[in-house]
Amino acid sequence: MGIYTVSQLNENIKRVLSHEPQLAQVWVRGEISNLTKHSSGHYYFTLKDKGSQVSCVSFRSTNRGLKFDPEPSMKVLVFGSIDVYTVRGQYQLRVLDMRPDGIGELYKAYEQLRNKLQDEGLFDTSRKRSIPKYPRRVGVVTSPTGAAIHDILNVLKRRYPVDIILSPATVQGDESAQSIVGAIEKLSHTDVDVIIVGRGGGSMEDLWSFNEEIVSRAISQSEIPIVSAVGHETDVTIADFTADLRAPTPSAAAELVVPDSVALKRHIDSLSERMGQAAIRMISDRSSRIIYLQSRIEPERLSDLVRQNTQRVDELSYRMGRAVRSNVESGGMRLTTFAGRLNAVSPLKTLGRGYSIASRTDDRELIRSIDDVSKGDDIYLIVRDGRINCNVNSVSEEQL
Repeated sequence: MGIYTVSQLNENIKRVLSHEPQLAQVWVRGEISNLTKHSSGHYYFTLKDKGSQVSCVSFRSTNRGLKFDPEPSMKVLVFGSIDVYTVRGQYQLRVLDMRPDGIGELYKAYEQLRNKLQDEGLFDTSRKRSIPKYPRRVGVVTSPTGAAIHDILNVLKRRYPVDIILSPATVQGDESAQSIVGAIEKLSHTDVDVIIVGRGGGSMEDLWSFNEEIVSRAISQSEIPIVSAVGHETDVTIADFTADLRAPTPSAAAELVVPDSVALKRHIDSLSERMGQAAIRMISDRSSRIIYLQSRIEPERLSDLVRQNTQRVDELSYRMGRAVRSNVESGGMRLTTFAGRLNAVSPLKTLGRGYSIASRTDDRELIRSIDDVSKGDDIYLIVRDGRINCNVNSVSEEQL
């Protein structure tokens, strides 16, 4: 068996535990006690239930991603892996994620639905509709008694007064999801240009209506652009993914759907000033052009232009006639030269000097050798003034 040192024993135990698949990723439910938040950013605590306890360590990299601040006596769900702190020979749970107890199933349902809708393409940016820059009517789906509607109304009144149509809905509770869907459908039959769907902050259970599949599909299928404004900036629901635009809060949603009237007025004033300056420049340019054209069409100026152009036409006509005659003479000389060259090599010239051309009568092929004919063949000779038909009596070879 051998003898281990204490360090070797602890290292072997660590290796055995870390390679056990069932202990590599585990969820553990318990209550936090002996919580120490170290200055390094790491958390050390004990997770216990009525009958037992286990040491836990949560490193700073994990703590940065937590959506809540752990506190003593808080019931939590911890996800992690079993590890061994070999210095003390103590096994511990290394925390990879932590959530308040009671909503673990909600998180699981949230992840499952999000993955399902993402696979269907409901989150694709290609499906997103653009929000109109200058809406005339804004629809709002929220509770008529909540803080969200008051925040939205205050922002819209301050920034860019528009017509507002409230489609009231229950935003929390068992029937809230169906209520939100019905409110969206009612607004779809109106002439609103954009819809804000949302509510104020709350726990995950409070906001769960906006994680329901029927709400997400109603938002995705709406013909009218929808802005999701659920909870606070850190709250993210599935409705945020399917909406055409996500706003961190209801107030921010109101700011996103309408322009700032003050900034818009400054922009209009700037455009007006630029248009005025452009008009002044255009008028000035056109005036200068008119003055120039007026000087060009004065009677004396026009007569002078006519005389100048008349003289110019006469000059060009003379030069063109001279150029034509020169080209004709040059072309005639070249034609005579080429004709002389052609005549020198012309077959007719050769026939005039007493030569003739022999050809076969049957296929009119020229006879160049005694091999081209045989005794008895009909041939003909082309001479200067006609054609002579002949018959071959004999063929003999002679050296020339």
